[in-house]
Amino acid sequence: MVNDTISDMLTRIRNASLARHQLVQVPATKMTRNIVKVIKEEGFIDYYEEISEDLRSFLLVSLKYNGKKRESVITSLKRVSKPGLRVYVNHKEVPRVLGGMGVAVISTSRGVMTDRKARHNGLGGEILCYIW
Repeated sequence: MVNDTISDMLTRIRNASLARHQLVQVPATKMTRNIVKVIKEEGFIDYYEEISEDLRSFLLVSLKYNGKKRESVITSLKRVSKPGLRVYVNHKEVPRVLGGMGVAVISTSRGVMTDRKARHNGLGGEILCYIW
């Protein structure tokens, strides 16, 4: 069993993207569903769906590529807050990733959202990951 499901999910997506795979299977938890939903809204993936096998459920994530050379839309994924060292920010300190080109996924009191949305709503929270 994996202790950090978010890091596991990001690593699976990163590895599948580098290997140019179309689909990647991620264990489904409430947090991974919310993060994948935010990634989809930001346009880094095509679609996702939940699949249940016996007692386990998985998210099937379809990665997005550009051009004839199939360059991945996701350049990099970086886990920020880890189980050993949580990173929290207030609404004034919400980071900009690559000057607004990337996205910081933040867990707030009103759910998981992007840095832009959190800044707009005046919310802080735990910085889960950066995606660009």
